[in-house]
Amino acid sequence: MKLVRYGERGSEKPGLIDAGGRIRDLSAHVPDIAGDVLAELSGLAAIDPDTLPLVGGEPRLGACVGGIGKFICIGLNYSDHAAESGMAVPPEPVIFAKYTSAICGPNDPIIIPRGSEKTDWEVELAFVIGKRAKYVAEADAMDHVAGFCVCNDVSERAFQTERSGQWSKGKSSDNFGPLGPWLVTRDEVADPHDLHMWLTVNGERVQDGSTATMVYQIPYLVSYLSQFFTLHPGDVISTGTPPGVGLGMKPPRYLKAGDRVSLGIAGLGEQHQVCIDDD
Repeated sequence: MKLVRYGERGSEKPGLIDAGGRIRDLSAHVPDIAGDVLAELSGLAAIDPDTLPLVGGEPRLGACVGGIGKFICIGLNYSDHAAESGMAVPPEPVIFAKYTSAICGPNDPIIIPRGSEKTDWEVELAFVIGKRAKYVAEADAMDHVAGFCVCNDVSERAFQTERSGQWSKGKSSDNFGPLGPWLVTRDEVADPHDLHMWLTVNGERVQDGSTATMVYQIPYLVSYLSQFFTLHPGDVISTGTPPGVGLGMKPPRYLKAGDRVSLGIAGLGEQHQVCIDDD
């Protein structure tokens, strides 16, 4: 299934994408694509999409998961991206948080924060927890994954690395966490570690990679994270980016108001964003 949330920000409704690419309303069956709903996806899979109300027009898409408790990111998880950043592949996964106030819809604008001169892009594969995970063995880890989606891990590099302290302040500005367009359930993704991923800025292809170069793969990440804290249904983990970010260009290149960013992952859909200055 491709699950979606649509409508005005803060009032999104649950839906699914039918075989014709149209949104069907799920409001009569679930309150949201969130929390415990993600642990009972078999019930949604049993519904005939043709029996669901068709959503007309072109509504705004919200983040494909609601009520996210934790938004966890894995840094330097692609060997070729670590190299362009001038950093070694870490001996254990680098973990940082994007605060949930950064979450937005896949086509909402990228808001360049006040004082920013180094706002950057990162196409990433994210996965969503569907079942509580604590001290999970790697062999059992995928049983705890509900599905996958596209994430743009928008980053302000000066805030991230030049202002001291943790990375999160460079990762968590408003609209720095677009998710979607859809949550694609695990059964529809044959191999999440063999997906083409790309990103363009103003029509120029700047990232063109594959999840095949991921260092720490999803079963390992679920197991590893669950040793330190409990993962709950709806938690989002974004798994890192391939090379081609603005930081790695010579000279570096960053986003400005008016720039247009598009990104996608095979089978998981596309995002399209316009950059604007913060008010």
